[in-house]
Amino acid sequence: MASLSTRSGDGWWRAALAAAVVLYLALALPQLHLPGLHYDEAKEAGVNAMELLLGQPVTAFRGAGVRIGDAQLPLMVQDYIGALNVYLAIPFLAALGVNVPALRLLGVVCGLLTLLLTWELGREMARLAGRRPGSLAGMAVLLLAASPTFVFWSRQGIFVTNVAVTLSVATAALLLRWRRTGRPLTLYLAAWTAGWAVWAKLLAVWVLVVLGVVGGVAWVVGRRRCGGTLTWRSALVAAAVFLAALTPMLIFNLQTGGTLTAVLGNLERSYYGVDNTAFLPNLRTRLGQLPTLLRSDHLWYLGETTPNRWAPPIALALGLVGAAAALGRARRREGRRAAAVVLVAWLVVLLIVVQSSFTASDLFVTHFAVLHPFLALAVAASADALVGPAAGESGRAWRRWTGAAAALLLAVWIVADVAAAARYHRSLAATGGFGGHTAAIYRLADWLDARSAGQPAAMDWGIEAPVRFLTLNRVQPIEAFGYTRLDAPDEDFDRRMQELLADPDRFYLFHMPEDVVFRGRDQALAAIVQAQGRSLAIEDAIYDPTGRAVFVVLRVE
Repeated sequence: MASLSTRSGDGWWRAALAAAVVLYLALALPQLHLPGLHYDEAKEAGVNAMELLLGQPVTAFRGAGVRIGDAQLPLMVQDYIGALNVYLAIPFLAALGVNVPALRLLGVVCGLLTLLLTWELGREMARLAGRRPGSLAGMAVLLLAASPTFVFWSRQGIFVTNVAVTLSVATAALLLRWRRTGRPLTLYLAAWTAGWAVWAKLLAVWVLVVLGVVGGVAWVVGRRRCGGTLTWRSALVAAAVFLAALTPMLIFNLQTGGTLTAVLGNLERSYYGVDNTAFLPNLRTRLGQLPTLLRSDHLWYLGETTPNRWAPPIALALGLVGAAAALGRARRREGRRAAAVVLVAWLVVLLIVVQSSFTASDLFVTHFAVLHPFLALAVAASADALVGPAAGESGRAWRRWTGAAAALLLAVWIVADVAAAARYHRSLAATGGFGGHTAAIYRLADWLDARSAGQPAAMDWGIEAPVRFLTLNRVQPIEAFGYTRLDAPDEDFDRRMQELLADPDRFYLFHMPEDVVFRGRDQALAAIVQAQGRSLAIEDAIYDPTGRAVFVVLRVE
């Protein structure tokens, strides 16, 4: 009867997985062209994938790549972001055309795979805890599928490099399965996904470090009960597989040294000015981003902020009460494993947050895309401790009440998330997106393409790569603003402008003042033009769907 009950319970949770998949796709797929194409989506996948697909010359990052025949295959798209998205995007563009929905479908599929892998990881955690496999996993995937953060980050998955998230969760699930089964092939597959995760985005190291620490401690404490025995041979083979998966990043650094330069050059202070020696202030910022992640009120660029204010207090309540319940059971032998899983799940979250306090760029909340599935699993593990007894435990009446309370809180959280996601979709349809996600980029690309603009001068960040992708490289803006300084032009700015000004038909593309990223370029260009006895004239302005001017196109007279 117990076995039948367990199978019946797992049947309900498999239905929860199916519901999570349907809910996720229903929220992720509509109006996939909105918001506007972001620079990172185009730069880190779209342009190179388009060039390889159409047989155009490839503009490889830092000129690094591997040449096969007439094609140069890019290795990295940034010093710490690999070209994996480039190659994964090609089948989608080949099947559906070179367009934004086809490019974003890659991110949606990666999000779907993350859901399925989170389900598998949750089941492995439940088996380790001696609990029903489906309960923990089902709650975690429902929390992810409904989350506006997860949904909209998946829709623009290249923007947050969510393929690294998928691979990180896959690595954790494979390692737990190897621990249970002891199959060397599972360990080697985990080593491969770990290597690809780091190649996809260097911050996947946060997850790998935590898995290494937790796995090492677990092996020392419970090695006699561990199915996976790590021999010297299997360890060496796994290390070789990991390095093989990292081959593109290793070749890139042999050619350019870019990743090492980016990391070592930003150890003390990052490019965006983050003081990495200020650990405690940075940690406070990161801890403050956890409620932001759960509320989903960082998605202002979709048109407005529509947060779910229930999520953080419910997560806190379930986390504290569930952990306390699990610890209460730890007095009995059968409850110790469940308590250990709950505590380790939260330890994983904490250790990732601690590592995230050091950055080579900025303390972007988008970095927590790699944390999100593990946070959902930690909450689900705590809630699962309230749902019912572990295998072998006798049931108690009070657990029915705690289980009902946990289910009610999760239902409120999920319904509020779905409502927030629906409001974001309505806002997005009206505004088209703001900032670097504006739908005005489509109108700018069409305007330039209709006038055969050739090589206009992009005088701010966020313009060049989207225009190239949207016009199939018929328009190739030149990034003339210079990356050296955010607050003012660099010393070489004058020389670059003199060369560009030699073409009297060239357009100069600016953001309106409220959207400017690299400041001071407009005044500097005006001074250079005035010194030549010429003047800048407004050729046209480009508006977003709300009627707000976003871009201004200038010409020299």
